[in-house]
Amino acid sequence: MRARVTRYKVRSDAIAAARAEVEAMKDEIMALHGMRQFLSVLNDAGEGYVVSLLDAGEAPKEDAERIRALWGRMAPHLEAPPTPGEYDVLAWWEAE
Repeated sequence: MRARVTRYKVRSDAIAAARAEVEAMKDEIMALHGMRQFLSVLNDAGEGYVVSLLDAGEAPKEDAERIRALWGRMAPHLEAPPTPGEYDVLAWWEAE
């Protein structure tokens, strides 16, 4: 299992539009290779993170292009380009 964690900052005047854009991209996001869970969080200051839990293994090159395109749709709402990272999952717990 791996995780893709991306930090982003939404312009203060674009928070509602950014929320709507994320919701509009749901099917495309969930169709990415190996996607298990997707979480996007945002505070009142517009600071947010995306945490995607994915199956282990390499994502196809097409996914990198699709992810760039998805962030491209968010670009008008962002203060700066997002900061992505990819990690191995150390623990993944859920309440029973």
